[in-house]
Amino acid sequence: MSTMRQTAPAPAMPAGHDMSTMQTAPAPTAAGQPDPHAGHDMSTMRQTAPAPAMPAGHDMSTMGQTTPAQNMPAGHDMSTMRSGQQPAAAGQPDPHVGHDMSTMGQTAPAPAMPAGHDMSTTMQTGQQPAAAGQPDPHAGHDMSTMGQTAPAPAMPAGHDMSTMGQMPPGHDMSAMAMPPDVPTSADNPGRPPEMPLPPGATSGPAHAADALFDPAEMAAAREQLRVENGDVRTTAVIIDQLEASFGDGEEGYALDAQGWTGGDINRFWWKSEVEGDFDGEVEEAEIQALYSRAFRPFFDFQTGLRQTYRPEGNRTDLVVGVQGLAPYWFEVDAAAFLSNKGELTARAEAEYDQRITNRWIVQPRAEVVLSAEDIPELRIGSGLTSLQIGARLRYEFRKEFAPYVGLEWTKSFGNTADFLEADGQSSEDTRLVVGIRTWF
Repeated sequence: MSTMRQTAPAPAMPAGHDMSTMQTAPAPTAAGQPDPHAGHDMSTMRQTAPAPAMPAGHDMSTMGQTTPAQNMPAGHDMSTMRSGQQPAAAGQPDPHVGHDMSTMGQTAPAPAMPAGHDMSTTMQTGQQPAAAGQPDPHAGHDMSTMGQTAPAPAMPAGHDMSTMGQMPPGHDMSAMAMPPDVPTSADNPGRPPEMPLPPGATSGPAHAADALFDPAEMAAAREQLRVENGDVRTTAVIIDQLEASFGDGEEGYALDAQGWTGGDINRFWWKSEVEGDFDGEVEEAEIQALYSRAFRPFFDFQTGLRQTYRPEGNRTDLVVGVQGLAPYWFEVDAAAFLSNKGELTARAEAEYDQRITNRWIVQPRAEVVLSAEDIPELRIGSGLTSLQIGARLRYEFRKEFAPYVGLEWTKSFGNTADFLEADGQSSEDTRLVVGIRTWF
């Protein structure tokens, strides 16, 4: 009766019928026939009633048909009733006896289906009720909320569905799709599992090749491999400065060279410096012979002897120092010298290669000299003896050969400056230098 749309004046209803809101009604029953709507409540005809909740287990997500539905008693399917249907014929029982017709003409969503029934894609508008004498397949079904989308049922305790699509609490999926973190010889996260060694792997000789070849020959081969890959001997000669200097009407020359031979840990290291005038004698020359041992990846401890030649007097010194590559690529060389006459001096140098291009390089350089006491014979005063700062710009035709040009400023302090001035020399000097840097 859900699609009845006839426009007719409401007839007088027997006792118990409320027709206050009837707007569309069928014709009254014929004389002598029982009223099929006796006991029906028609007070809310054409009103829209809310759909009841869906029972658990029903999937009505695709119900989109607009089908009028009423709360039907067990065994009755009124969802496909069409306009114009007539009441039952005389002498036949009224199939709608006891029906609630209060919501006739309303549009209500399809009811939920009981457990085990999926009516989401099979209920269509226009389906007919079961034939006479056949059991109604939907007996006992509540069809009042057909077409409605049921709310999700409540989850059991301990489940938080507020973030549907995410993992529930207690599940850590941060390492999903990563290999298991099983300890192996490679100490890194996400390493693959390592299977235990087979029993045969720990039996037999320490080197499997010894079972097939002469053990003495294999031992010699392993020693050669160690030498070539872990005990490499190298030799180098670096001429850091071979230059001519010009300043204050004087022309001079300077040589600063060093080299080594040995392995990565232990080396023999030598160093040499020479300074002089083109038209005079050598002002100072020295040579060092040092044992060098690496104590850090980029630093060596050095000790040995130094022999110094000066016009004022020669000295032989015990040398203790360090040399290496400091953070940010500063090359550092610092040493203390104890002479054969008990004179303690020290010197520290630092330089840095700043690349402008792959071939043009600027090399700032600084050197300080210290003395624990005055040494009048060598014209050296105590404290900070001298400071030398310079910069050289070189062009590398090859890595092993690079000419350069630069400036160098030297300043003497304290008694050292007094000694120089007493000899008629200046305590401060600025020179232009031109030279070559090479190594092999």
